[in-house]
Amino acid sequence: MGQPAPSDEWVAARVHDAVAAPSMHNTQPWRFRYLRRSRTFEVWADFERTMPHSDPDARGLHLSCGAALLNLRASIVHEGWHPETRLLPDLSDRALLASVRLAGRTNDEGGLGVLHPAIRRRHSSRFPFEERQIPEAVRAALGAAARAEGAALTFPTSWHLWEVLELVQEAEARNITDPGSDQDLARWTRIDAPSVSTADDGVPHYAFGPRKRGGKAPVRDFAGPRQVAGRDAADFERTPQLALLSSDRDRPEDWLRAGQAMERVLLLATREGLSSSFVTQPLEWTDLRWPLRDPMTGTGYTQVLLRLGYGPNGPGTPRRPVSEVLDIEP
Repeated sequence: MGQPAPSDEWVAARVHDAVAAPSMHNTQPWRFRYLRRSRTFEVWADFERTMPHSDPDARGLHLSCGAALLNLRASIVHEGWHPETRLLPDLSDRALLASVRLAGRTNDEGGLGVLHPAIRRRHSSRFPFEERQIPEAVRAALGAAARAEGAALTFPTSWHLWEVLELVQEAEARNITDPGSDQDLARWTRIDAPSVSTADDGVPHYAFGPRKRGGKAPVRDFAGPRQVAGRDAADFERTPQLALLSSDRDRPEDWLRAGQAMERVLLLATREGLSSSFVTQPLEWTDLRWPLRDPMTGTGYTQVLLRLGYGPNGPGTPRRPVSEVLDIEP
C-alpha cells in the first residue's frame, strides 16, 4: 500500500473513539475485529445486548452500531486515512454489519475528520435547556449533515410539534404500566453505589438528570418508580426543540445509515455548542412510530427523535474497555 502498517495501539485508539457513540440505554451492542493483512476493521452486532421489549427487531441496535461506525470513520479520516466502507458485506451473516478498509491517504474533503474532537465531548444531557432558539443557519447545517449520510432531518413546529409531544406522552403512559419496559430499565440502569462504581455499561444514576417538575420537554425518567437519594427536581423547556431523523426505507441497511447520520448530526451539534438527548419512547411502539413522520410529505420512516438546545452538557457514561470489544487478527 505504500504506508507503514498501523500498530495495534493505533487500531485500539480508533476503536476507543468508535465506542464513545451513544446507544439505547447505553447497552453498547457492538464488537470490532481488525484484520491486519487487509487493513480492515469489521463492525459486528452483539445480539446478547439487545432489549427484547424496547427494541424487539434490533432497529435500535443497528442505529447504535451505525453511530459507532460513524465515529470510527471520523477517527480514521482524522488520522489521514480514507475509510472505504461497506454496509452488510456478508448477507449470510447478519451479525457482520460493516467493514472499513484503510484505503490510502485522504485530505478530508467530506469534512468528517473535523468532527473528531467532538467525539469525546458529546454526551446525552437530561437537564433543562434554555428557551433560546437554535439559529436557522445551524439547523440548515445539521440538515446537511444528515443528508451527507443519506437521511433527512426535520424540525417539527406548530401543531406537528405538539402532536409529537402527545405521542411521547402516550408512550410514557404505556411504559408506566408495561412490565417489559420496566424489565429493560431494571437491567440497564444503575442506582446503587456498588453497581455505579463497577458497571461499564448501562445508565448510572448521576446521568438521569433531575426529575421533571414542569415544562413540555420530553425527557425519559430512567429512575422509573424507584427513588434516587439526593435527586433534584427542575422545570424544563416550555417549547422544546425537537428534530426528526428519517430514511426513505426501513431495512437494516437503512438503520445503519440512519445511525451514521444521527451521530454526524450530534457531533456537529456538539461542535456548535448544542446539547442533546434522545426521545426513544414513541419509537418503541410500532403504532406510535408511524404518526411521527413529516406531515408535509407523508413519506419516510422516522428512525430517531432528538431533543436539542442550549444547556449543560451531560456527564460521561461508562464504556466497556476496548480490550473487551476488539479482536485483532493476522
